[in-house]
Amino acid sequence: MFTLLGADNTFYQSEEPGTLGGWSGGKIYGKLDCASALRAIAKGGYVKKRVFFADEATAEAAGYRPCAKCMPEKYAEWKAKQSKK
Repeated sequence: MFTLLGADNTFYQSEEPGTLGGWSGGKIYGKLDCASALRAIAKGGYVKKRVFFADEATAEAAGYRPCAKCMPEKYAEWKAKQSKK
């Protein structure tokens, strides 16, 4: 079983692994192989605030934004939406 974060910011058990990883400290989500996340994991500390999501819609509903490094197109879209608010 895998522990994922839901849209309501509560954890739940899933038979399927998450497709995206996130960092609750900065409310950022991205690809599991994101170079920035992997560097932070290697330094330690980051892992304590690591979360996983089933998909992008769930991550965004939970209040997370796309990573600017591994998801630049999604980040640009998110940033454009924020500037219109």
